[in-house]
Amino acid sequence: MVVEAGTSAAVIVLGGPTASGKSGLALRLAQAFDGTLINADSMQVYWDLRILTARPMPDDEAAAPHELYGVMDAADRCSVGLWHQMARQAADEAAGAGRLPILVGGTGFYLHAFLHGISPIPETPSDIRAAMSERMAACGPAPLHAELRSCDPDLAAQLEPGDSQRIQRALEVFEATGTPLSQWQRKPREGGWEGPVLSFSLVPPREALYRLCDQRFGMMIEAGALDEVRDLMKRSLNRSLPAMRALGVPHLMAHLEGSLSLDDAMERARTGTRRYAKRQLTWFRNQIPDAEQAEGFGFDGAGERILEVAARFLERISA
Repeated sequence: MVVEAGTSAAVIVLGGPTASGKSGLALRLAQAFDGTLINADSMQVYWDLRILTARPMPDDEAAAPHELYGVMDAADRCSVGLWHQMARQAADEAAGAGRLPILVGGTGFYLHAFLHGISPIPETPSDIRAAMSERMAACGPAPLHAELRSCDPDLAAQLEPGDSQRIQRALEVFEATGTPLSQWQRKPREGGWEGPVLSFSLVPPREALYRLCDQRFGMMIEAGALDEVRDLMKRSLNRSLPAMRALGVPHLMAHLEGSLSLDDAMERARTGTRRYAKRQLTWFRNQIPDAEQAEGFGFDGAGERILEVAARFLERISA
């Protein structure tokens, strides 16, 4: 199909919890409608974590264009602002080449930023980021969360005391600008997508999703997740970095360091994954209300229905 270039072009957005079958369904959409897949998963941007983030395998990447997968080093931080800039460029380039941009991922605030834009928050200087990373590594998130309560109480009330990435980001912005991040976030958003959008959220049965999460983590171990984490540890990176806190990474590091058995590490990682999936289900239901809620997994009847709805949507806007 031919897609009009620029922000007036159509896009398809596919969100949902981890292990819901998004990637496989997105590939089917790309093959059916000449699409380019654009990653909207905050951990799949890291090259070092193919296995633990369930990044598409090389055969899948060869079957259709994939953008923003494995494009950053684990030593770097991917912010929503940086991702938004890269995603907009990837979508514009795909549309300009006559392909359908398909945003797929489980990081809901990335998808929300793509659709609705982001507040114009300044980038913080590298020396401030480095100093705050050192403080986070030395002190942990709880004391810095207490500090955030004094300079940005509105945002602190929204964040869990263990949410080290967002706590650090908020303190960096306040130190760099003297203005609380919550005030920046209330400014008008910029850079939302202006063309036709068809959004879907996969909503699998919760207990079946949890079972699949558990099974998939065991498959990750069999596929070499321990070696992946071992290679990451050899780099002696700051453990407050996003990649070092990806699902499963801290627990497998603890096992490799001798403080957890493999069984205990796997069980804690599975528990964390199930909790994350639960939060994702809640987020997509409440924060992207315009998305069509597809009851099921991407590989069952829900996937077939999404393909049918997408075909009708694209036929209608091209008429």
